[in-house]
Amino acid sequence: MSGDHTDPTRPARAVRAAYEALAAVVEPLGDEESWLPSGCTGWAVRDLMFHCLADAQRALVAFHTPAAREADRDAVTYWQDWRPGTTGAANGRRWSRVCASMFLDFGQLRGLFLETLAAAAHAAGAADPGQRLATQGHVLTAGDLMLTLAVEATVHHLDMTVSLPDAPGPSPAGLAAVRSTLDGLLGRPVPLDWSDAHYARAATGRAPLTEAERRALGPDADRLPLLG
Repeated sequence: MSGDHTDPTRPARAVRAAYEALAAVVEPLGDEESWLPSGCTGWAVRDLMFHCLADAQRALVAFHTPAAREADRDAVTYWQDWRPGTTGAANGRRWSRVCASMFLDFGQLRGLFLETLAAAAHAAGAADPGQRLATQGHVLTAGDLMLTLAVEATVHHLDMTVSLPDAPGPSPAGLAAVRSTLDGLLGRPVPLDWSDAHYARAATGRAPLTEAERRALGPDADRLPLLG
């Protein structure tokens, strides 16, 4: 999946929908709820919020960091660098946890989270989807970057709400971006009648595979998780 050249507004709409859905989860939260466990190992809701905040901040920088060289990643291959169980993943968990703990007033973290996601969504809408941008040592088109942001926000939306059963769910546009990305990493549409949300959980290692699912996937079962 390398952008959507038939509809250049789709990536921006996907990241805006994903961010607005995630903001709808966070906006009503109080301090007590922020300490509930998330679906990410070792992270409370507030730790995951800080991680998503940092990703939106990175997006704002990337949208204003044009690159002269050719793109070396697209919306699918971007994820090849992000694998669970690595030293980098463990260090990232610690960093987010420590930084999130520095907000003594949860309202400050919540406010910064909401305004940063809104700003990043606005920047996405104003960007040329074909422009090449630099981020994390790679170059992507703005459209492909937007789709990676939608995927990240949507997968973490599912993580953030594991202890918040009444919270609104992810956006359909965000879930569609996740499915398309996972199919791209798998190399084919997943041969199982999974909902978008379950596909996101199973293919990222958040939901264990049953024996029947392993048989249906065949050798591809051992390739999961496809991204961290």
